[in-house]
Parts: sequence; C-alpha cells; structure tokens
Amino acid sequence: TFGMVNPVMYYQTKVISELFLDTPFTDTRNNVRGSTQLLDFWRFVDYVMLDSLYWETWYNNNATDIEDRNILYENRLLGTPRLRQLRVRNDSCNIHENFKETISKCYDVYSPDVEDTEPFGLLNGTAWTYHTEKEMNGSSHWGLLATYSGAGSYADLGTNRSQAAAVMQELGENLWITRATRAIFLDFTTYNANINLFCVAKIVFEFPATGGMIPSWSFRTVKLLRYVSAFDYFVLACECIFSFFIIYYVVEEFIEIKHNSCKYFRSIWNLLDILVISISLVCIAFSAFRALTVEGMMERLLENPDVFADFEFLGFWQTQFNSAAAVTVFFAWIKIFKYISFNKTMTQLSSTLSRCSKDIAGFGIMFCIVFLAYAQLGFLLFGTQIQDFNKFIKAIFTLLRIILGDFDFHVIETANRIIGPTFFITYVFFVFFVLLNMFLAIINETYAEVKAEISSQKNEFEIADFLKREYNNLMGRVGKRDKIIDIQSALKLADQDSNMKLSFDEIQRALKQQNFTDMEIEMLFAKYDRKGNRELDANETKEMLADLEGEKTRLDTLIQREQEEGNYPSDARGGEVSITMLNGLAGRVDKMERSVGNIVAKIETMIKKMDAMENAKAKRRNNMKKILATINESEELDDKFKRVQIEKLLREELQRWDSEASLKTLDKRNKY
Repeated sequence: TFGMVNPVMYYQTKVISELFLDTPFTDTRNNVRGSTQLLDFWRFVDYVMLDSLYWETWYNNNATDIEDRNILYENRLLGTPRLRQLRVRNDSCNIHENFKETISKCYDVYSPDVEDTEPFGLLNGTAWTYHTEKEMNGSSHWGLLATYSGAGSYADLGTNRSQAAAVMQELGENLWITRATRAIFLDFTTYNANINLFCVAKIVFEFPATGGMIPSWSFRTVKLLRYVSAFDYFVLACECIFSFFIIYYVVEEFIEIKHNSCKYFRSIWNLLDILVISISLVCIAFSAFRALTVEGMMERLLENPDVFADFEFLGFWQTQFNSAAAVTVFFAWIKIFKYISFNKTMTQLSSTLSRCSKDIAGFGIMFCIVFLAYAQLGFLLFGTQIQDFNKFIKAIFTLLRIILGDFDFHVIETANRIIGPTFFITYVFFVFFVLLNMFLAIINETYAEVKAEISSQKNEFEIADFLKREYNNLMGRVGKRDKIIDIQSALKLADQDSNMKLSFDEIQRALKQQNFTDMEIEMLFAKYDRKGNRELDANETKEMLADLEGEKTRLDTLIQREQEEGNYPSDARGGEVSITMLNGLAGRVDKMERSVGNIVAKIETMIKKMDAMENAKAKRRNNMKKILATINESEELDDKFKRVQIEKLLREELQRWDSEASLKTLDKRNKY
C-alpha cells in the first residue's frame, strides 16, 4: 500500500495546481480561484494557460529544447492539451406566457437531455461540431453544479505555444463561448521521469443559468508505471504473495460457507473477511487491467506524440484503487480485535457498544428527528444567502461542524438578525447541551457496567497459562496416558504409607505434587468413594488402580496403532502434538471447564438451600423446646399424667427431626 503513495505526490500536485490556479492575471491581479465571470476565462487563457503549458524559454530568454515540452522544466507534457465545451439547446426551458413576446432565447441548466448537438459558429471543425461520448472515448465528470457527460465539441491546442495561441485566437474571434455554453474543460497530462509520477489535470469552468462563471479543478497524481526501480520489483513480489494468500482464503472461506451454511453469516468477523477478500479481488483485477492498458496507451502515444493523451479514465480509477487499498488495510487493522479478544481488557470496546446498541438506536432516532428538523430549517431560512446552507446536504454537514465548534455566527446573524441568533441558540441548547450529553451518558453508564463485570471475571482465555498447562500435561492421548501413570505412581506412594487405606488428604497431597488441580482430584476421589466417608478402603483402592491400568492399556494400544499408521510421534513424552489435535483438545478442555463451572454453581446453590433447611429445622426445634419449657412452668396442667405424655411426644418428635435431618444432610453431601 505504501509503495503506491509517498510524500512526493503531494508536492507534485501542489506545484502543478498552484501554477495554474494561483498565478494572477496581469491586468487584474486575479487568478482562477477568484474567477467569477466569462471575461476571467479569457484572461486566464492569455496570461496563465499558454505560458504555463508551454515553457519554451529559460529565465534568461534563451530557447529550451522544444522536444522536451517540460512544464516547470521537469514535467513532460504528454500529447496535446484539449479544450472541450458542452452546450444546451435554445428551447431547453419554458418561458412564462407574460414574457414570450419579449424573450425569444432561453437556455436551461445543464442536463444530458438538453445538450445541443447541432453545429454552431463556423459550422465545421471539431471545435464547432458535436461529438458523442463514444466518439471521443470520454467519460463523465461530476462538477459543482451538475454531472457532465464526456461528449461535446473540442479543440486540441497543439504541441507549442504558437499553435495554441492561433487556436485560441480563432475561438475568441468567432464567439466559441455563448449563452448556450454550460461548461468548458481543460485537460492535459504530465509525466515526471525523475519520480515516475503522472499528473492528470482537469480545470473546469462552469457557466450556470444564473450567469457568471464558477471554476473547479482536479489534479490527480498517480503512479501508473508501477515497476521501474528495485523497490518497485520488491513491491511486485509482495503483491504476488498477497494474491496467493487471497486465492487461498477464497477457497478457505468457500469451504467454511459450505460447511456452516447460514450460520457462517451470523458472525460479524466472517462478514468482515468477505468484505476484505472482495475488495482485494477487485484491486488485483484492476492492477492487471492497469498494467495492460498503460502499456497500450504509451505505445500509441509514442507513435503519435501530437494527439491528445486521455489519461483521465486511468487516473480516476487509480485513485479509486488507492482508496480501496486504504480501506482494505483499515479493515485489516480492525481485524486485530478478533485475535486479541481472549483478554478481558480488549473486549471492553465491543462489549460496551453491543450492550448499549439498543439504547443508542433509540437515541439515534430521537437525535435524527431533532437534527434533521434543524437542518431543514437552516436550509429554508439561510439557503439563499449563506453558502454553507445552500443545499440540504451542506446544511447537515454545517450543523455537524457546529457541534464540533466550527461555525461562523456572524454570517448567520447577518442573514437574519432575529431568526439567525434564535436558530443558533436553540440548536446549541437542544443538540449540544441536551442530546449530546444524553449520548455520552448512555456510553458512560454502559462502560461502567461492563468494566465492573469484567473486573470481577477471569480472562476468557489466558494464552500463557494455557500453553503452560498444555506443555506440562501433554494434551491428547499421550497426555492422558501420562496423567494415568502419574496417578498410579501417586497412589502407590500413598498406599505404602497408609496400608491400603487412602484418605482424601493423602491422595490430594500426592496428586498435588503431579500438578493436578483440586477439581481433578475431587472428581477422581468422588468416583470411588461410595460410602462418602472421605476415605478409600482396600477394595475401593484396588478398583481404582484396576480401572487406571485398564485405561492405560487401552491408550497404549491406540497410540501404538497410530504410530504404525504414521499419525503420531514415536516418543510419547518428547514428541510433538499436531495443531489440529491441540486445537480440538483445547476446545474440549474449555467445554469441560464450562460444564464443571455449571456443576460447581449448582452444588453451591444446593448447599445454600440445605443450610437454609437446617436453619429452619433448628428454629423449629428451638420453638419446641420453648413449648416444653412453657408446659413445665404452666400451672394450668395439673394432671401430671397429661403433662408427662405431652412432654414425651414432643421429645420423641425432636429426636426424630434431629436424626432425619442429620441423615438427609449426610446423604445429600455424599451424593454430591
């Protein structure tokens, strides 16, 4: 991308544009930027255009090499410059009935439908006859007032100053520009061999139906001959590598779409991949087209150096190509968020925007209602007096600039001394002080919530811890087999110390030395501790060892089979694990961690409920004790036998509740 753009391009554009736009007309000290009427065009021709296009003398008035035809002595003028004109018909507009008798000629604003295709003036020659866009091999141009076609009448100025002066004298004496003229285009192209850059220039003089003249211009500095220096060929090698990568990813994305069908398009990252690949394919196709087209044009130009060299089409699309490449690089930078999303800090931006998307959408509707209302109000109030409001789109951008503090209050006040300040004050109050602060409040509140949640969470995926864990445990069947060996070794060591009876603390202490987690130890012990006494007797220990030995034998068989097929490394502990197997097992580990997390959460919930039940039963037991105490102290139950029976029943009930509660609690804890 940076091989196509460099700082020299800016200076090339600057010196060429200032030469034609800022050189003053000798008799008025005016220039193209300040031109406002038809007379300024002819002053531009006499004092700027001819001298700027043809540098035929040095500063000491000695003649230069005419064959060079270098603008500013360094930029070769390719072919001959061309002036082109577009006209409209006399009957292109409707005259009001009250003026039909007094006004016989009427020329509407420009549109392709009202173009004048009839000969005019001298009636012969390219400057006085109409040529279609196809005949001229031209292209349309988006001007300030309208979009102009590539057709019209044209005059090639020639390869030297005397020829150009004669052509312009003929055009001026025979009224080439009339009331029917709507636009005049000056097109030429230069090439600077010192820096291998083309400058495609177009200066436009638009003549609106209101009268007067509005100038505009376009100077595109592009690199059309791409491969000249050693660095250019290095860029070519990079482009070839890039093309191979794009072809690879086209196939990959096609397979992924075929495999996932509609689910593929639900991910914003997948859509971004498609966008980047699509733009890249367009850029690759244009690069091939440009290389072929430029070679053909240069060959024709060398054969006929005195014809007009139309590089406008290539210059325009080369500019679009540079823009497309810039957008592609921008999206490539954005894709970095996809690969760093494993860290909780990096997800704050996306989490904040996704969390408050509904609130922002609702606020956006409200903001658009108020904002567009003010834009339409400004266009209707000031559109005829202030340039920034003369179009509805311009009014929208002007109001956006006011939000950022870029405004000219005095112009608004001058347009209307009462409505202007009122419009400005109310707009600033409602949009800047109210709506904008509401938007910031939505973002800030959501960001605070997201930050609080993320700060209390563990990172979704810690790369360092993951690689360390996988390196130590040797993921896959080999890692699982080694885990079994470690467990067997730990159990045998614990067995020697405890005479075939293993407690949970002994197993935990032994397995901790083998880098096992508390969750793994708990799950292994609970599988064989059927009595729930946190101890393994001789039979339970033997059963555990037998199961581990059987699993180890099964894994050895599978590993040996894969070694024979060439799919697995021969060295179980030192061999490498394939990327596919590593990714697959990593996914299984993550899934298991999420499942274990859900189980732990459920266990904690059940334990809390059991604690609540125990507290309720204890409360009921205390109430019964209070009743017994009350009965003992009561003087109303004089019958000793009744009091003794009631006490006996209450005491039996208390004992039954205590025994049931303890048994149920023990059973549930052992079960979990």
